[in-house]
Amino acid sequence: MIKWKDEYSMGVEHIDNQHKHLVDIANKAYEVLKNNLYIDKYDKIVEILKELEDYTVYHFNSEEEYMKEIGYEGYFLHKIEHKQFIDKVKSIDLNKVDVEQDKHLLEILNFIVDWLVKHILEKDKAIVK
Repeated sequence: MIKWKDEYSMGVEHIDNQHKHLVDIANKAYEVLKNNLYIDKYDKIVEILKELEDYTVYHFNSEEEYMKEIGYEGYFLHKIEHKQFIDKVKSIDLNKVDVEQDKHLLEILNFIVDWLVKHILEKDKAIVK
């Protein structure tokens, strides 16, 4: 679904590696979506959402520490965007997900990919400019 491209790189190794892991999570979601052998994908979806939430909290904390270390002026606005992402993930209604698993998994996947690419290219790369 999404492949890491050099253009996503910020040039900060630990943050780039964390972004690559987020891409891996998105790809796990894509694999579950496309796997027709799963009769019930609910547990896999919940697992992916839990990993996404846990890892983004870790990543956002790491990225925010880096921004503070370098004195990045856009720190507070960037932090707000991070919070909005976490809030969105936490607000996903698992009851609805259970009823229409593929539909909601596709929505989740599109949200992750769109947000990741846009956020990395527009917001994160601004940190190192």
